[in-house]
Amino acid sequence: MKKYNLAIVGATGMVGRMFLKVLEERDLPIEKLYLFSSIRSAGTKVLFKGKELIVEELKEESFNREIDIALFSAGGDISKKYAPIASSKGVTVIDNSSAWRMDDKVPLIVPEVNPEEIIKNTGIIANPNCSTIQSVVPLKIIDKLYGIKRVIYSTYQAVSGSGVKGVRDLEEGLKGNKPTNYPHPIVNNCLPHIDSFLDNNYTKEEEKMINETRKILGKPNLAVTATCVRVPVMNAHSISINVELERSPDLEELREVLSKTKGIILEDDIRENKYPMAINADGKDEVFVGRLRKDFSIENGLNLWVVADNIRKGAATNTIQIAELLMQ
Repeated sequence: MKKYNLAIVGATGMVGRMFLKVLEERDLPIEKLYLFSSIRSAGTKVLFKGKELIVEELKEESFNREIDIALFSAGGDISKKYAPIASSKGVTVIDNSSAWRMDDKVPLIVPEVNPEEIIKNTGIIANPNCSTIQSVVPLKIIDKLYGIKRVIYSTYQAVSGSGVKGVRDLEEGLKGNKPTNYPHPIVNNCLPHIDSFLDNNYTKEEEKMINETRKILGKPNLAVTATCVRVPVMNAHSISINVELERSPDLEELREVLSKTKGIILEDDIRENKYPMAINADGKDEVFVGRLRKDFSIENGLNLWVVADNIRKGAATNTIQIAELLMQ
């Protein structure tokens, strides 16, 4: 079996550390692993498969060595600067920031949804927004069965989506301390404010979900709207999705297909109070789907509730699944 040289950019961040965990769990065929970070974290020692690795400072010359695939999770500015440098050296970059997602020349990949798009890459592949990833996994199936006309997202997003600063605000808030990351307390509160506000009164997070859904599903004119809300949950995002369809959905058929789809766990038994919850999705790679029901307020309407671990499936695992596709 061929072995690959991998690099992680942003190796000491929340997603970067999850990269290491998932790489070890999935046992990818790695020959050498290089770890890069900012100068602040350079020199940090990291254990991977029983070996101690030292994190290097990211520099322009960092990719002047044999690297096959680089996993980026260090923010958009870093990706904009260093991803082209890496790809010019023959490295295939899988980027976890929003920097390249809407670039027409960069495929935006969820392996369960559009793996065929990966061959279009010219050195950079984009990993979608965490909320988009978990949403399009069941939506792809629904679109294939019944045709999607419109999507309405209402998200309930965990503080881990804000990184360590978001987690710290929740932990410190529970002690009675004021927030330092969010504009208002997150404890006992919901903030309809994720990322910055735009001129159209949507947030960047909401705009990401709208545009990325269209691109991944291959429906550039799809009617999509979103309201994204930060909630006092440590990890795993929950999303209420309302869909208007071209044909009437058959719930039993849909349940049957979802239950047999790899990467999806169907939890949809209201008699047993069984439905997706963040505490059950935490630490898992699958997308949990439930609360399937028709929306009787419109013709051919459908409601569903989708939950997933935003750090794993929404970031690290999806990125590594893309790397696995490249290796295949």
